[in-house]
Amino acid sequence: MEAFLVSTGIVALAEIGDKTQLLAFVLATQFRRPLPIVFGIFVATVVNHFFAAAVGSWITNVLGPDVLRWVLGLGFLAMAAWIMVPDEIDENEPHTSRYGVFAATVIAFFLAEMGDKTQIATVALAARFDQIVPVVVGTTLGMMLANVPAVYIGKRAATAVNLKLVHGIAAVIFVALGVATLMGVGQAVGL
Repeated sequence: MEAFLVSTGIVALAEIGDKTQLLAFVLATQFRRPLPIVFGIFVATVVNHFFAAAVGSWITNVLGPDVLRWVLGLGFLAMAAWIMVPDEIDENEPHTSRYGVFAATVIAFFLAEMGDKTQIATVALAARFDQIVPVVVGTTLGMMLANVPAVYIGKRAATAVNLKLVHGIAAVIFVALGVATLMGVGQAVGL
């Protein structure tokens, strides 16, 4: 039970203000379909965190911190560029197939979680407690506690918020994260 509770608390706190929480908001404003988004976040998190618990520490050791920093930094910059590319969806017609919203969410969340602090926390927690299932269930619950409200706030704000403005703000944040990661900001304090 300790592994579950600690994992839930650590990830819920770490996720507040994280890029995946921003992604939840952006997806909600874009698609305005909260249930497939929430289910997509859940599936992506379970898969990603099981992956993290099983092989995350191995990948970190193989790539090394410098290579990982460059991959993540360039990934953030790529996400900033991608978010500014207009979608094929008409802004006045948010209807998409249920599988389209779900699949977009699963892919986006899975990729956004790669190398993220919550994925790294999952690796560390699984190593600390040596209980993969309670850790993954806890980290997944923590992700859901932080991101489900962002989805519902995003859905309500979708009619009041200009999507271009939201995408522009998100792109600026992703650029800042990319530059900070490439510059090694946070390494001195263990982030």
